[in-house]
Amino acid sequence: QAQLTESGGGLVQAGGSLRLSCATSGRTFMFYGMGWFRQVPGEEREFVAGISRGSINRSYADSVKDRFTISRDNPKNTVYLQMNNLKPQDTAVYYCAADVQGQVRREDSEYEYWGQGTQVTVSS
Repeated sequence: QAQLTESGGGLVQAGGSLRLSCATSGRTFMFYGMGWFRQVPGEEREFVAGISRGSINRSYADSVKDRFTISRDNPKNTVYLQMNNLKPQDTAVYYCAADVQGQVRREDSEYEYWGQGTQVTVSS
């Protein structure tokens, strides 16, 4: 069973940048598809970005396209989310998730493993 741990969240001004990291335990990270989701209290969790095993396929929510970049470093068992030009509406708890089938999934129900989340707050 994989354990996922997010880091890199914090408080940033609008227009600033943050890089989130998600470290994954185990030897099978390279086979997982990985995703980032975010959630605001009282709202549903929403897809942000996803990357397939081997980094062949990537997908982004329209709201973050051209601002966020997902990447992975298989030897380090880590997936990243580089967030640039942050906006107050990006404020949320960000979660990483793993799909054992190795695909890019946009639905949270299709991911088997989840991290605990990291808070990102963007001030105006």
